[in-house]
This record gives sequence, C-alpha cells and structure tokens, in this order.
Amino acid sequence: MKKSLVVFLTIVTALLLSVGFAQDYENVSPEGQTITFWHQHTRSRADALNEIIATFNETNPYGITVNAEYQGGYGDIYKKMVPVLGTSDSPNLVVAYQNQAATYAVADGMVDMTSLVDSPKWGLSADDKADFFAAFLNADVFPSFDNARYGFPPNRSMEVMYYNEDWLKELGFDGPPTTFEEFKNMACAASQNPYSKATSEGSLGYELSIDASRFASWTFAFGGDIFDYEANQYTYDSPAAIEAMTYLQGLFDEGCAAVVTERYGDQSNFGAGRTLFTVGSTSGLPYYGSAVDDGAAFNWSVAPLPQKGDTQINLYGASVSIPSGHSLEQNLATWEFIKYYTSPEVQAKWAQASNYFPVRKSVAANLGDYFEKNPAYKKAFDFLQYGKTEPPVPGYDEVRDLIASEMAAIMDGEDVVSTLKLATAEANFLLEEQLGE
Repeated sequence: MKKSLVVFLTIVTALLLSVGFAQDYENVSPEGQTITFWHQHTRSRADALNEIIATFNETNPYGITVNAEYQGGYGDIYKKMVPVLGTSDSPNLVVAYQNQAATYAVADGMVDMTSLVDSPKWGLSADDKADFFAAFLNADVFPSFDNARYGFPPNRSMEVMYYNEDWLKELGFDGPPTTFEEFKNMACAASQNPYSKATSEGSLGYELSIDASRFASWTFAFGGDIFDYEANQYTYDSPAAIEAMTYLQGLFDEGCAAVVTERYGDQSNFGAGRTLFTVGSTSGLPYYGSAVDDGAAFNWSVAPLPQKGDTQINLYGASVSIPSGHSLEQNLATWEFIKYYTSPEVQAKWAQASNYFPVRKSVAANLGDYFEKNPAYKKAFDFLQYGKTEPPVPGYDEVRDLIASEMAAIMDGEDVVSTLKLATAEANFLLEEQLGE
C-alpha cells in the first residue's frame, strides 16, 4: 500500500513539473543553468539579439547561459514545437504569438508564468509592472485558460495608416482624416487626381491588403471587437464589423480602393506616389521610408485610422513563452533572462536595433535621438496607449485564413451580413474543436 502511494505521488509530482500549473519558486535557484531560446530573428535583429544574450551570459550573477537558436519563421517554429510539447526536447524559451501559445497550452505544453511574474523573490515589483504598457502585459493573459499567463512581451508593433502628406496638400486637405467621411472623400479625390510627382502612372485612394489583422483593425476603428471574452466566442458579425466591411465595400464600389495584388505592393505603390493611404504594421516603417526615398521622395507620416468612439488601435507582436517539460530551476533561469531582456536599458537597445516598440514606458527617455531621426516612429509610439489586441485563443491561425478569404469575397461584392454570419459560425466551430481536443 505504501509503495503504491509513493509511486502515485511520484507520478503526480512529475506531471505537475511537466505542465503549466502554478509553482512555488521561492526556494529554487537558477544557478548554473543552460537554457535554449528558439527565435525567428535574422540579419541586424539577430545580431542585436546575440549581443544582448552575450552580455547577459557574461554579467548575470547566477552563471546562467542562454543559447539562441534560429528556427525559421513563426510558422516553422510552430511546426517544430508541436511534436515536442511537454517534453525536455522543447526549448526553454520560444517566440510565440498568443494564439500559438494557446494552442500549445491545450496540449499542456506551456508554463503558467504568473508565479514567476508575481514571485516575492524573483518577480516584478509593483513599480516595474506599472512601467509596462498595460495592453502589452494583458495580451499574454489567457481568459480561456483561467487567466493563465502563457507569455511575456519583449516588443510590439501596431497597425497604423500611412499617408502621403504632400498629395493631401495638393488635394486641398490640411492633414490626415479623423472621420470615415473624410477618409472616403480623400481616397476618392486621390483616385481622380494623381499625385503630381508620382513616378508611375495610375492613382488610388486606398490599397487594402486582405488580412485578418486588417479586418480587426477596421472593426476596432468602428468601435467594436472581433471576440466576446465573456462568451468566449468570435463576433465577426457584430454591428461594428458589419459597418466596417460595408464601408470598405463601398469604397471599392466607387473605385476609391482596391486590393493589394502582389506582396508588399502597397508599400511600393505608396513609395511611387500611386497610393494615398495604406494600413499596415509599424514594423514596416523602415521599408516604407526606403520605398519613398527610392520612389517619389515626398513627405509622409502615420496616423491612427479614423475612429468611431474611443481610439482603438490594433496592437500585436509575438511574445516569448516558457514551454513545459523542464525543471523549476531551468524555468527560473529562463525568467531571469526574460527580465533582463525586458529591462529598460536593454529595451532601448532592442527597440533601436529592431524598430519594434519597447514594452516599457520609461524607455522613451532613452530614445530621444532615435525619435528625432525617425519622426514617424515617434508619432506612432505616442499611439501605444490606445492599443487593443486580437484574441489569444487556440486555432486562430485557421480562423485568420477563413476571415481573409471572406474579406476578399466581400470586396468582390458578396453580401456583407450573410458572409460575416457564416464566417462567425465557422470560426466558432473551429474554436470549439480546438478547446475540445
């Protein structure tokens, strides 16, 4: 009987260590641990990350060693993670979008980081927590999993409206649109009046890249959401979503907007002075700058989309997560690196090297020169307080593909209401399948 009880307790203990239950780290030491970090960064971002890691390895007081391993893009990492979830073959730290972390969590493949973040000994102080942008921290808390924290943000991007300042002046407008009526008037005027310094023929008011994040951005702008967190259901057929898609369909019907037809075509057309407005990630700021410099060389900037009600700007970016299957000592060592990675001084370096936004408010004080050299980045930085995120639920990758397809159909003339009702039903069916596994 005693032997059976010992075996049972041993099994339970092993299971608790392998999955994401809350743990007590107060008497754990990270001393001498070696951890592996799977990431997607290349070129200058990889160089900057390697420098950050090298400094951490040399200076941390616990002798922790971090080994960074490039594993391809986000999709490649996801495919490599699925077979090793919950095992010691998984990395100690992995880059993951919130929906990917949620999918891992369904398979008990994630560590709930709440105990680390809130640890009296190892966690963040109240002042440190307050220094993080609230929307950034909240994005990695998962309502579908009893508010477990399955990630922590090292950086973020947001969706903004890029616009040609000089073209707007030629059209007789003083600045970017702040209402949907103004956006329509400007876009339609541009489609009829080409920019005088354009380097290629043709003109268009707005070029729409078909993407689930664009759908979310426009729905947010119309004052709504794409997910009901209390009901745990997608709401792609909400009044705001219907209004947003009806509005965009109207722009298409009047010849004031068109779909992007090639990869980064909106960037190149914007740079050539052919497109007045585009909507995209702030991670593209350097590429837009290069497109303009190599093209029509005009003054340009960024702004939020027009808003109906309180400003809501789509904020996104992959976080870093701690996979299960490792010892508490390794988890703690991983957390020590995350704290370093997200410290104000390191964040300032990472922001400038990556062009991502830092996750802490205080970092702005160390970005004065960078702000001066990159005014569009500074302008967008001031929008961070309005950030709103897409749902951190499992299976969102499949739903994103579905919504992109239905969004394209709407722009081709399909009925908005019936299309979105069907899309919502299918999205919620996919969610039920994920949560039921």
